Formats: sequence, C-alpha cells, structure tokens
Amino acid sequence: MFDFTGTYTDQYQLTMGQVYFLKGHTHHTATFDYFFRKLPFNGGYAIFAGLEDLLEILRDLRFDDKDLEFLKKLGLDSGYIDYLKEFRFTGKVYSFREGDVVFPGEPVVRIEANIIEAQIIETLLLNILNFQTLIATKASRMRLQAKGRTLIDFGLRRAQGTGGYHASRAAIIGGFQATSNTRAGRDYGITVSGTMAHSYIQSYDDELTAFRDFAEAHPKNTVLLVDTYDTLRSGVPNAIKVGLEMEKRGHKLQGIRLDSGDLAYLARKSREMLDRAGLDYVKIAASNQLDEHLIRSLLDQEAPIDIFGVGTSLVTGHPDAALDGVYKLSFFGGKPRIKLSETISKVTLPHKKQVYRMLDIHGNFIGGDVVSLEEEENPEMMFHPFDPLKFQSIAQHDKEPLLQLVMDKGKILKKPYSLEEIAAFSEERLEKLPREYKRFFNPHIYKIGISKRLKKERDQLIEEHKMK
Repeated sequence: MFDFTGTYTDQYQLTMGQVYFLKGHTHHTATFDYFFRKLPFNGGYAIFAGLEDLLEILRDLRFDDKDLEFLKKLGLDSGYIDYLKEFRFTGKVYSFREGDVVFPGEPVVRIEANIIEAQIIETLLLNILNFQTLIATKASRMRLQAKGRTLIDFGLRRAQGTGGYHASRAAIIGGFQATSNTRAGRDYGITVSGTMAHSYIQSYDDELTAFRDFAEAHPKNTVLLVDTYDTLRSGVPNAIKVGLEMEKRGHKLQGIRLDSGDLAYLARKSREMLDRAGLDYVKIAASNQLDEHLIRSLLDQEAPIDIFGVGTSLVTGHPDAALDGVYKLSFFGGKPRIKLSETISKVTLPHKKQVYRMLDIHGNFIGGDVVSLEEEENPEMMFHPFDPLKFQSIAQHDKEPLLQLVMDKGKILKKPYSLEEIAAFSEERLEKLPREYKRFFNPHIYKIGISKRLKKERDQLIEEHKMK
C-alpha cells in the first residue's frame, strides 16, 4: 500500500474545513453519499471495487509533519493546523460489499462523520472508488468475452503513473487471474506472470540460443515470445525445438506468446505446428492492444488462444477513462439536505438511506433496486426517480439490504476479505444478474427506484427550497 496522508486531497476540502473549524462546527455530524450517474463502456452493470483499500487508508489517515509545514505555507489558520495535527477519521462507513454489481443513482457508500472529517476524505474516497470500480468493470467485460480463457494484466507500463498499482488489484476483482505488476503481486498476493521482451531475443545473435538460455534459467515456467523476427518460419519452429529438448530433460514448455500480426491466423497456424510436433499441451498466449471487442472477435473466429495479456485498454479504462462518481451531502445538523439542479437527473436524494435489491424465489436478481429511508424495512412501492407516472408494486419480492456498517469510530469492523474472496463474490453476484443485463450490445437497463416515503420527503424539500 502506498503512503496516503492528509494532504492527499483537494485544497478546497481544507479551506472549507477551516470555515467549519472557526465557526465551531467540529462536532456537527454530516452524512454524505457516494454514487455514480452513468454506467461505463455502454454496459449494463458496474463492479464495485476499492472498498478494502479505502477502509485501510481511512483507518490510518494522518497529517504528518511535512503536511503540516506545507499547510502553514498556504496560510491556513494556526489553530486549525493544530486541529489537523490530531486529525483522525472517527466516523462511520456504510457500504455495499466490495465486488458487488452496482448501478447508477444508488448510494453505494454512505459516510457519517463530523463535517470536517467527512469533507477532507471526499477526494480520497472518489479517487480510490471511481478508479478501481472503472477498472474492475472493464476487466469483468473482458472476462465475459474470454469465455473461461486466462486473463493477465500487462498494463503497468501504460498506466497513468502509479494508477497501475490499483488497476492490477481491480483487474483481479473483475475476473483476471494474474498480473505482470510485481509490486501489486507482493502487496495483494496476486499471481505474478511474465515472459520476455523482444529486446531479450534481440540481444542474442540468434533466436534459438535466446530461447534455450531462457528455458534453462526458467525450466518450470517457460513461455517463449515467437514474433521477434518471423513467427511461423522462425519463432514457432525454434520454440518447438526447445520444447522437445525440454521434454528430454523432464520439463515442459508452458507456452508461446504472439504479440503482433494477424493473431487469429497466427494462432491457428501455431496450434497446427505445435500439435504436429506432439506439443499439444503448449498453450498459446496473445497480447498487443487487446480489449473486450478484440477478444470477442478472436474467439468468434475460433482462434485457439488460451491466454490473453491485456494492457493499455484495461488499466486506462479505455475509452471512458473515468467513472463519474460523486459525493453529495444528504443530512446535516439533524436535517435532510438536497441539491437542486435544472438538470433533473442531478437533483440529489436527501436523508440517510438504505438500498434494497429485489430477488426472485431462487435468490437471483430480478433487475431492480429500491432506495429507501434508512428506517424502512420493507418498502412496498418503487417510483421512478424523475418520472412520477412510472411506479410499481414490489411488495411481493424478497429484498436484500445492501448498505452495511463496515467501519465505526474509525475502526474496521470485520476482518478484510482477501482479494480472492472478493473476486469469487463478484463472480457469484454477476451470475445472479440476468443475462439481458450482461449483453455485449444494448443491455437491458437495470431499474433504480425510490420508495414512496423517500419520494415524499424529496418532493417536499424541493418545494420548500423553491419557495425560498
């Protein structure tokens, strides 16, 4: 984990905090909701990721000496800086479980803390959750198209700076099996995978010797890059020679990697050559600007590819690059709060809230969540958030509450889930989502409604603010 301190935030969080401090609001409790407004990649769902990282960071968040010296240079009030010297996050966090499928408009995380604490952590929360959710969702889309093939994250060199570190973690949650990122492997316990670069082969006078030396150095994990010079005339034949030599020494060639050219054609020809040589167990890996669209195309062409190494499009969340998650005040000073907008979709939901997922008799998702007041246990009607003519009865459906208390008084309440457990949970939840919402093109729209009581409270607040 990288070292996050209190200045990992936007300045306006600190300037607002100074006002709250000077006006004596340090013990006023605020409630903020984290949610996003639009699904990425024209998909039908998102995979929630980043929670365990966020909780660990919040637990240990401090302003260190270097932070405090810098804040003095910014001209902040000395009393406020003394307050920040003792800063700890002492609030509550309610959240969906990490790895769950999530949808626009529903509060995925709820923060309850004094107003300064809640304000200062906003940037950090958005930074962690928006990015990891985006990448986990991208990874999940690739996993669905890969149809059981192995997926490896190759993206660190193309990531935006150290974003590649958290991208590797999020990729595993979304369904990848390994990463080339050694640091992420160390810290998160991810399986690390890597072969060789073209430069390694170029450094030798001949390709065959390069392959032989690599196989000698890595006899249990030899994957040979075969497209440095001529894939079918040089690379694959030399890989076959080395593979047969390894058999005689009691080892096996694990695979070959294709990194350029017509991947479908080269994979088919390589498979034929390997099989004829008796190396039918050797796997074929492919890389080179892959994404879910190209993976789908390759498998539609029946390309015999066993492993996909994905880099740029994964760790950058191409083409969307960012999730539009936001953090909005919903309750403060004992009163519900609302943000109005001429864009009706940007009107926020007031109050402390719960989210219920409707289930069928088998425990599968029926395609709708309802946002209610926190104290509601079984809302019976669900209303469209913005169209008063659209509503339906949900009394007959089983309902699963999704927001659970995961941090209280700044302390994590449970043992953290391992990355493998989070990924397995995500796979389980995605399996419960009907296939119509997982379609590659034109997926169904998952319904997010609000309860009758929440709608009444929101509408009343809107009218009160219009009259002011």
